[in-house]
This record gives sequence, structure tokens and C-alpha cells, in this order.
Amino acid sequence: MNAEIVAVGSEMLTPQRVDTNSLYLTGELNNLGVEVVTKCVIGDHLERLRDAVRHAISRSEILIVSGGLGPTEDDLTREAVAHALDRKLHYHQEIADALEQRFARLNRKMAEVNKRQAFIIEGATILPNERGTAPGQWVEESGAVVMLLPGPPHELKAMFERQCLPRLARIVPQLVIRTIFLRVAGMGESDLDQLIAPVYKKYVNPATTILAAAGDIQVHLRARCATVAEADTLLAEVAGPIELLLGDRIYSRNGDPLEAVVGDLLRQHHATVSVAESCTGGMLGERFTSEAGSSDYFVGGFITYTNEMKMAMVGVTPELLADHGAVSKEVAEAMAVGARRRTNSTYALSITGVAGPGAGGDSAPVGTTFIGVADAAGAHVLQRQFLGDRTRIRNFASQLALDLLRRRMTGR
Repeated sequence: MNAEIVAVGSEMLTPQRVDTNSLYLTGELNNLGVEVVTKCVIGDHLERLRDAVRHAISRSEILIVSGGLGPTEDDLTREAVAHALDRKLHYHQEIADALEQRFARLNRKMAEVNKRQAFIIEGATILPNERGTAPGQWVEESGAVVMLLPGPPHELKAMFERQCLPRLARIVPQLVIRTIFLRVAGMGESDLDQLIAPVYKKYVNPATTILAAAGDIQVHLRARCATVAEADTLLAEVAGPIELLLGDRIYSRNGDPLEAVVGDLLRQHHATVSVAESCTGGMLGERFTSEAGSSDYFVGGFITYTNEMKMAMVGVTPELLADHGAVSKEVAEAMAVGARRRTNSTYALSITGVAGPGAGGDSAPVGTTFIGVADAAGAHVLQRQFLGDRTRIRNFASQLALDLLRRRMTGR
């Protein structure tokens, strides 16, 4: 079975609000073996919402509409769904009485507009809301199910778990969805797709999705089968050849980010790491410390943004800076060696570069980055020319630094 999710509310179309409900609902539906094929956000507009509901139930078996069940004039979900299904709205006095009693327990008088929440779509099952005033609704229409759920996440989650999941379990066929998350560093999206497309294009199930970020490519393989064993067998059939093609560029097979993978390696090797950063301004250290338990292996770091700080904190010499410039292989090496010496860490990483958008030159245009790693065997520096804006260049740099350390520790 397929599902669609519609989040309602003009506030959801502003940069201040994020639709987290759909993420929760997707996870719960996937656990039932239901694939979420479409998500959308629609403002407080009756006709647009009505049309979206009509389209959704014409192609999917399950539709969840969240939000727009409040008492005000812009809460239009009930009316829009009723219009889409060509059904009437009926006023339920018992709901209005229960709402009034709820307000009385709080020593408040209920406003007249709250009675709008007592209108229920013809033929719908009322879903009690134990954490709010807006009841939900469960409507069955021509083989499809439409659920109207409140927008506040704590209300939606409680209602879905207690009222909707048991009902869905009775109508959803026994299917499982299993996913493999491969994460890849060291190659671009187009190169990766060209390499593995001959494998995954042979299959409709599992479905393959490729996601690209700065220096990080994710390959998602999703299998839908009757049993876990069948799904795992199918995933292995597709993932095996893909893993052989990608080789050691795969750094994670369960979706873990690179900082978690590198942290586990450091812990396994009983090793420590420190950092010396210039253009990334602490981003690399932040990624290490974003992992719980990073104090096991992360010693600390230096944000050496100016030449003076490079000299004072990690011992880069004035002569080196004068001869080669702050953005250079020599300075990146000296930063890594100096950070390791000052902290007595097993490994040290360094980053120096031009993140832009200004201050680049002929010898070091914007995007020029040097990344160094130092350990007891010596130091090694990579030079890269990254494209993009300031944020993208900094993300590329921190990702490559982590991957450089991963390869150093695994001998690759």
C-alpha cells in the first residue's frame, strides 16, 4: 500500500516552521510496510486543499492530513476534505459539550468559535484527542482511508499511536520495508551513478535513491517484501555488486555520518585526535564533538584564523608563512604537526584555505584548500579546489579531513 501526507497551514510555508510531523508519520508507516510516495505542504486555502485530497485518494490507499483542525476561520481541513469526498459536515453536540467541560476544568469560558471543532464529516469515525481540543477523524472512501489529525506534534503522535495504528494494522497487508544506507566519500554524484546504475536499474524492487551533499553521497536501497528474510535477500542481491564497485569509498553501511565512523575507529585503536583549523573556523572540531562519547578520543583543537594565531598556537614559523603563504601545503603540514605536538594526540588534522567569497588571488583562488594529517609516521597533505559558496567549501573541507583520517587509520 502507498500513502500520502499533506501538512496544512500557511505558517508551514514560512522559513520559521518545519513539518516534523511527516517525518514521524513516514517512520511509523514504513514500520507497517507502507511506502510514503508523496508529501506536500498546503496553506490555508480551501480549493487547493480540496484538490490535493481528491488527487491523493485517486492514486493512493492512505492519506494523512495534519493540521487545520482548530477553531478559527483559517482552519479549513474539515471543510476541504468534506468537499473533496462530496460529503456533508454534521454538528455533534456531545463534542461541543465535552469541549466546554474541558475549558471549565481549566476555569476558562469556551469561546463560541470552538464549536467549529464539533463538526464531523459524514460517515467519519471520531478520533478522541486526549491532549488537545481538536478531535481527529477517520474516513473511508472507495478503498482509501483519510485520516485528519491535529497539527501540534504531541497531539498528533498520541492520536496516531492510540487511534490510527491499531486500525491500520487491520487493513494493511503484511509487508516489510528494509533499507540499506550506503554512504560514500571521495567521488561525485554523477561519477557514482554512472558506475552503479547498470546494477540498480535492473530492479524496480528494491528502489534506489541517490542523495548528494558536500563530499558525501548516500545510496538508499529500499526493498518491500512479505518477510524480512525475503527483503534482506533481495537487498543483498543488489547491494553486493554495488559495494564491490564502490570499494573503500563506502565509509558507512548503516547511515552513520563520517564523524561517527571515524570516532568508532579512533576508539577501536585507542587513539586520540586534535585539530588545527583556519578557514573552517571550528567546524571540524564541532563535528567530532557532536558525537556522544567523543571525549574518549577528541583531545581538542586550535582555531588559528590569523597568521599570528598560527604562529602562537601551533608553532608555524614566520619564515614558512612569508615564503609560502598561509594557504599552502607547507603551512597545512606545520599546523598538523604543531597541533599533534602541542596536544600529544595520536593524530592531528589541519585545514587552511580560502572559503570566499572574497580574498582569493592568483596563487590561491577561492576554494583552494589544503588538508593535513599528522601521526607518528609523519605528515601528509592533500590539496583540493572546491567549488561553491562559503558554506559548501567549508563543508567539503571538513568532510575530506575526516575521510583523510579514516583512510590513514585503515591503511587506504
